[in-house]
Amino acid sequence: MAKLIYANNISLDGYIEDERGNFDWGISNDETYAFWTGFQRPIGTFLYGRRLYENMVYWETADAGSDQPEIKQEFARTWRAAEKIVYSRTLQAVSSASTRIEREFDAEAIRRLKESSVADISIGGPELAGQAMSAGLIDECHLLLNPIVLGGGKRALPNNLGMRLELLDEHRFQGGVVHLHYRVIV
Repeated sequence: MAKLIYANNISLDGYIEDERGNFDWGISNDETYAFWTGFQRPIGTFLYGRRLYENMVYWETADAGSDQPEIKQEFARTWRAAEKIVYSRTLQAVSSASTRIEREFDAEAIRRLKESSVADISIGGPELAGQAMSAGLIDECHLLLNPIVLGGGKRALPNNLGMRLELLDEHRFQGGVVHLHYRVIV
Protein backbone atom coordinates (compact mmCIF):
# COMPACT_ATOMS: atom_id res chain seq x y z
CA MET A 1 0.00 0.00 0.00
CA ALA A 2 1.25 3.45 -0.93
CA LYS A 3 1.65 6.24 1.61
CA LEU A 4 -0.10 9.58 1.20
CA ILE A 5 2.42 12.30 2.01
CA TYR A 6 1.78 15.99 2.65
CA ALA A 7 4.85 18.07 1.81
CA ASN A 8 5.18 21.84 1.81
CA ASN A 9 7.39 24.86 2.39
CA ILE A 10 6.11 26.76 5.41
CA SER A 11 6.99 29.91 7.29
CA LEU A 12 8.03 29.77 10.93
CA ASP A 13 4.52 30.90 11.88
CA GLY A 14 2.86 28.17 9.81
CA TYR A 15 1.87 29.77 6.49
CA ILE A 16 2.48 28.57 2.92
CA GLU A 17 1.76 31.95 1.36
CA ASP A 18 1.56 35.51 2.61
CA GLU A 19 -1.57 37.68 2.81
CA ARG A 20 -1.16 38.69 -0.86
CA GLY A 21 -0.97 35.06 -2.01
CA ASN A 22 2.80 35.14 -2.63
CA PHE A 23 5.03 32.21 -1.79
CA ASP A 24 8.26 33.54 -3.31
CA TRP A 25 9.65 34.07 0.20
CA GLY A 26 10.80 30.44 0.48
CA ILE A 27 14.54 29.83 0.41
CA SER A 28 15.34 28.20 -2.89
CA ASN A 29 18.87 27.11 -3.66
CA ASP A 30 20.60 24.08 -5.16
CA GLU A 31 20.44 22.21 -1.87
CA THR A 32 16.66 22.62 -1.45
CA TYR A 33 16.06 21.87 -5.16
CA ALA A 34 18.08 18.67 -4.74
CA PHE A 35 16.01 17.79 -1.67
CA TRP A 36 12.68 18.34 -3.47
CA THR A 37 13.89 16.40 -6.52
CA GLY A 38 15.01 13.49 -4.35
CA PHE A 39 11.74 13.63 -2.40
CA GLN A 40 9.60 13.60 -5.54
CA ARG A 41 11.57 11.01 -7.52
CA PRO A 42 9.79 7.96 -5.96
CA ILE A 43 6.33 9.62 -6.00
CA GLY A 44 3.96 8.01 -8.50
CA THR A 45 1.07 10.47 -8.25
CA PHE A 46 0.74 14.11 -7.22
CA LEU A 47 -2.62 15.30 -5.89
CA TYR A 48 -2.99 19.07 -6.30
CA GLY A 49 -5.48 21.79 -5.67
CA ARG A 50 -6.06 24.08 -8.66
CA ARG A 51 -3.85 26.96 -7.58
CA LEU A 52 -0.86 24.78 -6.73
CA TYR A 53 -1.24 22.91 -10.01
CA GLU A 54 -1.31 26.18 -11.95
CA ASN A 55 2.01 27.10 -10.33
CA MET A 56 3.59 23.66 -10.74
CA VAL A 57 2.64 23.23 -14.41
CA TYR A 58 5.60 25.50 -15.17
CA TRP A 59 7.73 22.35 -14.81
CA GLU A 60 6.03 20.75 -17.82
CA THR A 61 8.36 22.74 -20.10
CA ALA A 62 10.89 24.27 -17.71
CA ASP A 63 13.83 22.25 -18.98
CA ALA A 64 13.10 22.90 -22.66
CA GLY A 65 15.75 25.62 -22.83
CA SER A 66 19.39 24.78 -22.34
CA ASP A 67 19.76 27.87 -20.14
CA GLN A 68 18.23 26.05 -17.16
CA PRO A 69 20.70 24.66 -14.61
CA GLU A 70 20.88 20.86 -14.46
CA ILE A 71 19.34 20.78 -10.98
CA LYS A 72 16.17 22.47 -12.32
CA GLN A 73 16.12 20.30 -15.44
CA GLU A 74 16.22 17.19 -13.23
CA PHE A 75 13.37 18.55 -11.09
CA ALA A 76 11.30 19.15 -14.24
CA ARG A 77 11.95 15.60 -15.52
CA THR A 78 10.98 14.17 -12.13
CA TRP A 79 7.78 16.23 -12.02
CA ARG A 80 6.76 15.17 -15.52
CA ALA A 81 7.33 11.47 -14.76
CA ALA A 82 4.50 11.33 -12.20
CA GLU A 83 0.75 11.13 -12.71
CA LYS A 84 -1.12 14.23 -11.59
CA ILE A 85 -4.69 14.63 -10.32
CA VAL A 86 -6.01 18.17 -9.95
CA TYR A 87 -8.99 18.78 -7.68
CA SER A 88 -10.91 21.76 -9.00
CA ARG A 89 -14.47 22.82 -9.72
CA THR A 90 -13.32 25.67 -11.99
CA LEU A 91 -10.32 24.44 -14.00
CA GLN A 92 -11.54 23.69 -17.51
CA ALA A 93 -8.50 21.89 -18.93
CA VAL A 94 -5.06 20.74 -17.88
CA SER A 95 -1.80 21.94 -19.42
CA SER A 96 0.36 18.91 -18.73
CA ALA A 97 0.60 15.29 -19.78
CA SER A 98 -0.44 12.47 -17.46
CA THR A 99 -2.92 14.79 -15.70
CA ARG A 100 -6.64 14.59 -15.03
CA ILE A 101 -9.19 16.75 -13.22
CA GLU A 102 -11.43 15.59 -10.39
CA ARG A 103 -14.30 17.92 -9.50
CA GLU A 104 -14.82 16.75 -5.89
CA PHE A 105 -12.65 15.42 -3.10
CA ASP A 106 -13.54 11.75 -2.63
CA ALA A 107 -11.88 10.13 0.40
CA GLU A 108 -12.86 6.62 -0.72
CA ALA A 109 -11.31 7.14 -4.15
CA ILE A 110 -8.06 8.23 -2.48
CA ARG A 111 -8.16 5.18 -0.17
CA ARG A 112 -8.51 2.97 -3.26
CA LEU A 113 -5.65 4.82 -4.96
CA LYS A 114 -3.44 4.22 -1.91
CA GLU A 115 -4.34 0.52 -1.92
CA SER A 116 -3.68 0.05 -5.63
CA SER A 117 -0.56 2.22 -6.07
CA VAL A 118 2.91 0.77 -6.05
CA ALA A 119 4.53 4.18 -5.56
CA ASP A 120 3.78 6.73 -2.86
CA ILE A 121 1.40 9.65 -3.44
CA SER A 122 1.96 13.27 -2.46
CA ILE A 123 -0.74 15.80 -1.78
CA GLY A 124 -0.22 19.53 -2.12
CA GLY A 125 -2.30 22.55 -1.39
CA PRO A 126 -3.38 23.12 2.19
CA GLU A 127 -7.12 22.98 1.56
CA LEU A 128 -6.92 19.67 -0.29
CA ALA A 129 -4.44 18.28 2.25
CA GLY A 130 -6.69 19.50 5.07
CA GLN A 131 -9.58 17.48 3.64
CA ALA A 132 -7.31 14.42 3.46
CA MET A 133 -6.14 15.02 7.05
CA SER A 134 -9.73 15.29 8.26
CA ALA A 135 -10.51 11.99 6.51
CA GLY A 136 -7.51 10.30 8.20
CA LEU A 137 -5.71 9.66 4.90
CA ILE A 138 -2.34 11.34 5.50
CA ASP A 139 0.47 8.98 6.50
CA GLU A 140 3.44 11.37 6.61
CA CYS A 141 4.25 15.09 6.60
CA HIS A 142 7.42 16.64 5.19
CA LEU A 143 7.64 20.29 6.16
CA LEU A 144 10.43 22.63 5.10
CA LEU A 145 10.37 25.25 7.82
CA ASN A 146 11.71 28.55 6.45
CA PRO A 147 13.24 31.19 8.75
CA ILE A 148 10.65 33.86 8.07
CA VAL A 149 7.55 35.08 9.90
CA LEU A 150 4.76 36.15 7.53
CA GLY A 151 2.23 37.29 10.11
CA GLY A 152 -0.73 35.99 8.10
CA GLY A 153 -1.79 34.37 4.87
CA LYS A 154 -2.81 30.83 3.98
CA ARG A 155 -2.16 28.34 6.75
CA ALA A 156 -0.20 25.16 6.00
CA LEU A 157 -2.27 23.10 8.43
CA PRO A 158 -6.02 23.32 9.00
CA ASN A 159 -7.62 24.86 12.06
CA ASN A 160 -9.72 22.69 14.36
CA LEU A 161 -7.94 19.45 13.52
CA GLY A 162 -5.84 17.50 15.95
CA MET A 163 -3.24 14.92 14.89
CA ARG A 164 -0.46 13.19 16.74
CA LEU A 165 2.84 13.03 14.90
CA GLU A 166 6.09 11.18 15.45
CA LEU A 167 9.28 12.90 14.31
CA LEU A 168 11.16 10.49 12.02
CA ASP A 169 13.93 12.74 10.73
CA GLU A 170 15.18 16.28 10.59
CA HIS A 171 17.74 18.02 8.44
CA ARG A 172 19.17 21.53 8.45
CA PHE A 173 19.84 23.26 5.12
CA GLN A 174 21.93 26.28 4.16
CA GLY A 175 20.13 29.51 4.85
CA GLY A 176 18.40 28.17 7.97
CA VAL A 177 15.68 25.98 6.39
CA VAL A 178 14.88 22.90 8.48
CA HIS A 179 13.24 19.76 7.05
CA LEU A 180 10.92 18.00 9.50
CA HIS A 181 9.72 14.51 8.55
CA TYR A 182 6.78 13.18 10.57
CA ARG A 183 4.71 10.04 10.61
CA VAL A 184 1.05 10.42 11.53
CA ILE A 185 0.16 8.32 14.56
CA VAL A 186 -3.26 6.71 14.29
